[in-house]
Amino acid sequence: MSAVGAPPRVLTVAGSDSGGGAGIQADLKTMLALGVHGMSVITAVTAQNSLGVQGAWELPVEAVRAQYRSVVDDIGVQAVKTGMLASAELVEAVAELIGTTDAPAVVDPVGISKHGDSLLAASALDSVRTKLLPVATVATPNLDEVAQLTGVRVESEDDLGRAAAAVLSYGPKWVLIKGGHLPGDAVDLLTDGSEEHWLRAPRHDNRHTHGTGCTLASAIASGLAKGQTVPEAVAAAKEYVTGAIAAGFALGGGIGPVDHGWRFRAGA
Repeated sequence: MSAVGAPPRVLTVAGSDSGGGAGIQADLKTMLALGVHGMSVITAVTAQNSLGVQGAWELPVEAVRAQYRSVVDDIGVQAVKTGMLASAELVEAVAELIGTTDAPAVVDPVGISKHGDSLLAASALDSVRTKLLPVATVATPNLDEVAQLTGVRVESEDDLGRAAAAVLSYGPKWVLIKGGHLPGDAVDLLTDGSEEHWLRAPRHDNRHTHGTGCTLASAIASGLAKGQTVPEAVAAAKEYVTGAIAAGFALGGGIGPVDHGWRFRAGA
């Protein structure tokens, strides 16, 4: 299946971000930085820059399915990560593909971009709940996505447990509720319904955070591909993303990206 000495392989199923800060581009940069071989299934092409998303064109289901089968059947994968899936049709096709793949899956239920642009049709939300979340090893919604999916609105840290229970009810093995939009420290809750892990990091005063969610989910998938447990992979991913946010830089006239290569530059 693979050459001797090949690094662990991770497949991202997501949209392309022409500005290079999020989506497939962020995923592949993260995977390289974390020592795994990244591969991609492109679900949509976006015209996107630091100011927002100017256009999005989803690929046909058969193109998505062909890319996935091409990679998995020949090269194989140790983890799969999903991002922007755009439509109910694509969500259902990808959920079906993941269900036939013997590898952990990290589902980032992307609903809205950093700039507030919708990246998921309203009609697809039910498919995410009933088809995609049940095949997830870890789901990584932010607070807006939790509200979209479950109706639970998180106002404070005390609400994170309720939010996690609501997402877990749809069937993922683990859920990571990202509390980054709450005031105070950046606190996330990882739970499988029985054990809880609270992850805290100092909040960096840096507005250049484009691609944070994509990067975190890809970092978790990279850890799982390397054989880490879910709590180990999430803790390592949080540390990597915290450094990437701290090093985020300005691009264009709007919100710049996190720095996926911060560790390379820190060691230079």
